[in-house]
Amino acid sequence: MIVVADTSVILNLCCVQHERLLQPLFGRVVVPAEVASEFIRLSTAEARFTGLTLPVWIEIEPGPHSVPREARTANLDAGETAAIALGLKLAADALLMDEKLGREVANRLGLRTIGILGVLLEARRRGLIPRVEAVLDRLEAEVGFWVAPALRQHVLRLAGE
Repeated sequence: MIVVADTSVILNLCCVQHERLLQPLFGRVVVPAEVASEFIRLSTAEARFTGLTLPVWIEIEPGPHSVPREARTANLDAGETAAIALGLKLAADALLMDEKLGREVANRLGLRTIGILGVLLEARRRGLIPRVEAVLDRLEAEVGFWVAPALRQHVLRLAGE
């Protein structure tokens, strides 16, 4: 399986030391150069991300030269746009992205999207983490990750918690 990732899923998982979940869940994880650059910039510019490094097993590919019009005109940031374009170029099995607008554009273009909540649910289903709630609690407390209360309850029900 191959997935292309935007910055947020990887960055947030790195913050709570759970980036290791991505490799057993998805196998090959690829990011465009724009995402790698954004990760580095954020890890040096924002205190909550200080000292984080992009995992060495994540592959970095040059961003595609061709970007679909839908992605170019959707007011996405450079990393989101490049991740969508690379996902299409590589015929990725999924795109790891949390941002709503980016997910909508990717879905319209035929890409399956998975956010951090989907990653945690799959990790729980496969026995890679004992509880989704514990990781969510850390994401909220340590990273400022926000999940609507109703969505949080839904995810925890799906996880059997």
